[in-house]
This record gives sequence, C-alpha cells and structure tokens, in this order.
Amino acid sequence: MGFRLKIEKFDEHLERLRDKYKVYAPVKLKGKGTFADTDTIRYKEIESIKEIEFNTKSTFSPKEIILPITQTLFYFTEDECKEPKEGEKKILIFLRSCDIHAMKRLDEVYLRNGNEDYYYKTLREKVKFVLMGCSDSFENCFCASMGYNKTEEYDMYTKIKNDEVFVECKSEELMNYFYKDIEGTIVVEPEYVSSNDIKVTIPENLDQRVFKSKMWDEYSSRCIACGRCNFVCGTCSCFTMQDVFSKDNKNVGERRRIWASCHVDGFSDMAGGHGFRKDKKDRMRFKVMHKVYDFKKRAGYHMCVGCGRCDDICPEYISFSSCVNKLSKVMEAVE
Repeated sequence: MGFRLKIEKFDEHLERLRDKYKVYAPVKLKGKGTFADTDTIRYKEIESIKEIEFNTKSTFSPKEIILPITQTLFYFTEDECKEPKEGEKKILIFLRSCDIHAMKRLDEVYLRNGNEDYYYKTLREKVKFVLMGCSDSFENCFCASMGYNKTEEYDMYTKIKNDEVFVECKSEELMNYFYKDIEGTIVVEPEYVSSNDIKVTIPENLDQRVFKSKMWDEYSSRCIACGRCNFVCGTCSCFTMQDVFSKDNKNVGERRRIWASCHVDGFSDMAGGHGFRKDKKDRMRFKVMHKVYDFKKRAGYHMCVGCGRCDDICPEYISFSSCVNKLSKVMEAVE
C-alpha cells in the first residue's frame, strides 16, 4: 500500500514504532571520519527520519547491526556458562537494495551453510527492512553490473520529498502503525539506478587457472594488509574468538566473537606456525575469487553485491572492480 505523510506525522508513528523496535539508519557523524575535520556515515539508532542520510552512501554496511563487531556469546565461571540476555525489541533497518542483497549472503553463510548459527539467527529473526531508494549512482558503485540494483525483498519503502514522506508498506504489522492517518492511497514506486559509471564484467569461463596469473603480483607491494575492505563489506562474514578473563578470578570471564579479515596477518595461520597465505597477493586473490567464483559454485549466485565500499575505503586506492575486470583478459590469455 502506498501513501504519504508529513515528516512530523511520520515521526509520530516512528516514535510509536520505537516502543517495540530499535530503528537503525545511516546517519552523519560529525568529526568521526578518518581525520579530525572529516565526517563519516554509519548506522546508528535514530529517533527521527530527518536524521537519516538519504543522499550519501554509508561508510559501513548495516551488517554490524545483526553481526556485531564484538559479540559476547556467553559468560563463564568455574561451574557454569550463561548466555547474555537478549533485548525484547525487534529491529527495523533502513538500507539500500545492495545491502538487502548482502543480507541474503550473510543468511547463506550463517543459516544455510550446514548448521544454523544460533546467535546470528536470534538477531536475524527480529529484523525488518525499510528500503532506501537510489536516485543516482554513488561513487565506485557497480551494483547494476552485478544485478543487485533492485530488490523486492523489503517490508517498507520510504522517500522524503520536500516536507513529506512517501511510503510503500508491504508489512501488515508495520502498516498497523499508520492506518489511522492515511487519507488515501497513492502509487509509490522505489527508485533504482539502472546503470553505474563503473561497469564490471565477470568472465563466464572463470576458473582456478587464474590463480597462477601474474596479475596478482602487484598487490604484494600495494596492499598493506589493513583489512579495511573486509570490515566495510556487507558480505564479509569471517570472525575469530576471544576469551576475556576477569582480573580478580582467572577462571571467570566471557567468550566473544570478533570480526576478522582474510587480509590481516595471522588470519590463515595454523598450529605450528604454518600460514597458507603469507604473501599479500595471495590474500587479495583469495578474497576476489571468493567473491566472484567460490561462493557462486556453492550458492549459485555471486557474493559481491557491487556496493563499492571496499574501493571507497582503501588507503592504497586498490580497486576491487578493476581487479575483477582484469580477470577477463587473464582468461582470454589462458584460453
């Protein structure tokens, strides 16, 4: 159902929604960027739709809401283990089409990859999505090439125009909050970009023969193994474990799950000191091929959704999209 409301009226309903939902959206954080005089856009809990940054791409993806950077799995003592108490509120996330597709990839990894991950599932079951449209393509985006510039898998869509909020609501539960102030229905269609400045082509014949290509050599010196590309990516899902012990009693503490990165030193190290990918070019090759080859072989669709955040954040200006486009020439040479 489509309708429109004044911003102030929409915020009144949002306030009522917040009784049962934690509402997250991308907001501008002043002075929180890389340097003291720069800003960043990141997901935070909001109270008004006016706080949402609709016209700029967020630096981080919304995955940190349902896959926290640091998550306590359980507390332990000498005698027992105890799970942390979960909040009763549900979760409402404002996000873009590419990010909704990215959530599908996380679902594949954590829910359909053998055993379901209990901690991820507990949060994921509470989530509803509010789609944010894209009237123009952002810098470094290539979602259209990947086919993820559009989606139908959302519960509500919102767009601000002048002093009004245009809404399309698919969820009956969410619709119940708005019924009394709807004077009439209108047609509201989500905005999507049909093309991006950056085009990416993944070769149909891509296979493991590219592993030995010289194209990876440049990343040995260019990549500094900071892992920033992994942390802003909406589909990277790797983590490590950490036990934090009490200073007063070494037998009491908590076990945490913490984001990890395949680019960072030590990620692939095993007992005895053996490391599978000590050279940074091997780590770059692993990430790229996982996003556009390995994952598709297992799940049937590409892991990368074309958000371009990895290109935005890299301090060495390494372009993931450019790297993917090089694969076509490598496969031509191989053939």
